[in-house]
Amino acid sequence: MRRLLPLATCLLLATAAPAVAQKGKPSAKPAATAAKPSSPAPLAALFEAYSEGQARLFPLNATSQGDYRYNDQLPNDQTRAFRQQQQRFYQQYLASLQKFDRAKLAAEDQVSYDIFKYEMETVLAGFQHFRWMMPFGQAGGLPQSMAQYGSGTGAQPFKTAKDYDNWLSRVHGFTAWADSAIGNFRQGMARGVVLPKALVAKMIPQLDAMVVTDPTKSVFYGPIAKLPASFSEADKTRLTSAYQQAILTELVPAYQKLSAFLKNEYLPKARSTSGFADLPGGPAAYRYAVQAATTTTKTPEEIYQTGLSEVKRLRTEMEAVKNQVGFQGDLPAFFAYMKNEPKFRPYKTPQEVLDGFEAIHQRMLPNLKKMFGRTPKTPFEVRQTEAYRASSASAQYSRGSADGTRAGIFYVPILDATQYNITSLPPMEDVFLHEAIPGHHYQISLQQENTSLPKFRRFGGYSAFSEGWGLYCESLGKELGLYTDPYQYAGSLGGEMHRAIRLVVDVGLHAKGMTREEAIKYMLDNEVISEQLATAEIERYMGNPGQALSYKVGQLKLLEMRARYEKQLGSKFSLGAFHDELLVGGGMPLAVLERKMDAWAARQR
Repeated sequence: MRRLLPLATCLLLATAAPAVAQKGKPSAKPAATAAKPSSPAPLAALFEAYSEGQARLFPLNATSQGDYRYNDQLPNDQTRAFRQQQQRFYQQYLASLQKFDRAKLAAEDQVSYDIFKYEMETVLAGFQHFRWMMPFGQAGGLPQSMAQYGSGTGAQPFKTAKDYDNWLSRVHGFTAWADSAIGNFRQGMARGVVLPKALVAKMIPQLDAMVVTDPTKSVFYGPIAKLPASFSEADKTRLTSAYQQAILTELVPAYQKLSAFLKNEYLPKARSTSGFADLPGGPAAYRYAVQAATTTTKTPEEIYQTGLSEVKRLRTEMEAVKNQVGFQGDLPAFFAYMKNEPKFRPYKTPQEVLDGFEAIHQRMLPNLKKMFGRTPKTPFEVRQTEAYRASSASAQYSRGSADGTRAGIFYVPILDATQYNITSLPPMEDVFLHEAIPGHHYQISLQQENTSLPKFRRFGGYSAFSEGWGLYCESLGKELGLYTDPYQYAGSLGGEMHRAIRLVVDVGLHAKGMTREEAIKYMLDNEVISEQLATAEIERYMGNPGQALSYKVGQLKLLEMRARYEKQLGSKFSLGAFHDELLVGGGMPLAVLERKMDAWAARQR
């Protein structure tokens, strides 16, 4: 579960530098605007008050959701007082919810009740663990998000002079945040709760990239480079000077201080081990991370065994494809062939790669209309991931705004277009299905556009649901007219294999003593992937324990439900209706989802 961060999938880091963009069109017919929430007044008021409190506590989240009332605020969430404030906040709302008699609520309100209760209890349980002593990592955190919001191409609006002044006010809070983050890192050092050296080594260059002597070379100068022509000359002069000063006297010194601290103090104290099991309180923290990410009570060992079973199954299927194409050699040789064969690297420029993704979109359109009755009105774009973060980024989706004025964006890291392999991780058709359409773009946009849901459901998210849906969408490729080339299908199996491997290596790293190097080797031995990307993936799991488990756990539950309802309903089963029902209520814990879907199936009978 990722409730305290902007809803995103696959490590959301939105725009920070000029990007190559390709405008797309909304798919098929737009979803009809739903009615306003219909919960009983006291319950609806509770949910509304909670969302209002969340917006005030987490104004960056509010901005990402299109709520611009707090665009000038950047609270210091690294202080003990702020953590205590959060605890009181969630405890208060849990107590208020428990005053309602769930049995007397309508069915949809019972769903909201269950999601809300789960959320409050899970977030409160998280305060028992030590993650606050690791304020950010190589794959995410406020230092990266500041570039995202302040670049002029992300969620922070830069349309009016007030918008520009709002961002300056936000910048003023970053120095205090950086000082407090260093204090929390130091507390972790004192208690033996530190990040692995391999991750810290990746964080330092990211921070250094934000250090400039010429403010016009900063990513934070982006809004000034695009000052609206309608601004008065006085505002243009004033804002240009203020932004240059903020970059050189606030942002650059804060990034320099963070970098120097990590380099000189933290890195020498960072650990050589890879997993949470090696930290004080680490085993309990990992069990919590597993339960929060999967929204289940599955143990790490159960998930590990599922991973081994899925890896074995998928290797068998990949062997069948290898034999189908007549490849002479074993599976590792087949992997090497797919990785190195020039015909699988057809592109010369980044734009050709982006055009290739749009071509996939167009091939799917006729079949999409058959499988989804409800589709988003939010526009969609494909963009190249910005250069400053492309080397450590995965393909990822950044949600649009709920009103459709900001498009959902599918980011594609392209380090060298001539080396972009359409069959290797991420396989091209496969990753588009997951990250873009009908994956995260449909799932997140439809959720945000459903105004009948309380805000905490419209803008909340659970990895097991969202990433489970994304991986489930990869399995729809043949039904959508993709995977006609056996090598693309082999790539798809490789994409699923990648998620199965995660079950093995995430648990292996954090609960079974697997080293970083052993995890990288296991990945290289079982899929088509470069050593560079395998390393980035394993380091991602090291820094964000449990999250990578959510994909396969969620997908297996969705596939299980689809198979069950197809058998139960026979000719009454409609795949489009199944998909619409899955998505209409937004993300939720898997147990709550299953109860909701069982009730839907009963209605179909």
